Amino acid sequence: MSKSEKRRTKNEGEGNRTADRRYREGVREHIRESDVESEAKAAEEALAGKEGQSLREAEEAGKNRAKESDR
Repeated sequence: MSKSEKRRTKNEGEGNRTADRRYREGVREHIRESDVESEAKAAEEALAGKEGQSLREAEEAGKNRAKESDR
């Protein structure tokens, strides 16, 4: 197995730099190519509207799952 193949298959564990770099690049691309102001406004309206309670419950459920996996 070549060095580049080893690097691609290596488990980086916590602090995975490759995943971090991909995530950050994706965020930058989204900001460049999207109307984030409109997206933020739509999210604000959704939270204030009739689906707001459901969105807050989903957020709380996600936080709880994250806490459980941190244990």
